[in-house]
Amino acid sequence: MTDAYLEAFDGEVLDVRVPSSLDEMRIDRALAILTNLSRSDTHQLVERGSVTLDGRVVTKASQILRSEQHLVATLPQPDDGRVASDGSVEVAVVLDDEHFVVVNKSPGQVVHPGAGHRDGTLIAGLLAIYPDIELLSRSGLCDPRRPGVVHRLDKGTSGLLVVAKTEIGFTSLSEQLAQRTMERTYLGLVEGHVSEERGVVDAPIGRSTRQPTLMVVRGDGRVARTGYRVIERIDAPHATTLLELKLETGRTHQIRVHLATIGHPVVNDTRYGHRRDRRLEEERFFLHSTTLSFLHPASAERVSSFAKLPDDLAKLVTNYEDV
Repeated sequence: MTDAYLEAFDGEVLDVRVPSSLDEMRIDRALAILTNLSRSDTHQLVERGSVTLDGRVVTKASQILRSEQHLVATLPQPDDGRVASDGSVEVAVVLDDEHFVVVNKSPGQVVHPGAGHRDGTLIAGLLAIYPDIELLSRSGLCDPRRPGVVHRLDKGTSGLLVVAKTEIGFTSLSEQLAQRTMERTYLGLVEGHVSEERGVVDAPIGRSTRQPTLMVVRGDGRVARTGYRVIERIDAPHATTLLELKLETGRTHQIRVHLATIGHPVVNDTRYGHRRDRRLEEERFFLHSTTLSFLHPASAERVSSFAKLPDDLAKLVTNYEDV
């Protein structure tokens, strides 16, 4: 966020009593959660004197909050939400169709703009290649920050993703996702040896009340089902299991939460995992969207795509050629 951006306020104000879930949290982090701004943005709000706590101007982004304190922040004027195209973003196109495009997302790439990630997104790269995707947002079908986006992959997850190019494509693919007829298969390496050859994790998922940025299994959460099948159990250098994973639903962080819940977190997942040893580069965990299958929006014929494991993941399994 630039100074010029901060100077343009629209008068919108965040005015809340600090909830118990944010008790003892730094004010910059709490503001990021409450406003969807990045941490650097909330730092600058504090530096500009735009945040008060119980009537006093906050001068330090490290200020610790207490439940029921009166938090007020004057928010910056939002932009129009539209994503600017960026031809410098690399896009690996797997299948290009009149109504959709299937891409192989690289690890570390963010699908669309969000808190802390405005530039260099996959959708910005796609807009440079397929500018008409923006028409889906202008017609009101899509969020302006997510033109054509039907489903997402976490930043650390690599692999297949489909993006709609036409209204017919977006409507059909969205319906298939909602009706659970779109088939999505992942490969994931998890900590420990999974004893059952196959199984289903059926556990509702919702946002954590203690840490709002995390998802957890909770009784009042949304229905979530993840099927798994053991492909390989590996002994060295650590006990791990390579799983084929099938999403029956698509909740935020679903696979990662479900696998951690059964005691087998994804290798290198520092958010939901328990081990401190890292075996992959920063912000990368072992999860790859390997197959994607759905009905063609116009012809209704089955369309299937495959993306092999990237080299950094393949080197951690011994029988990848058999997958």
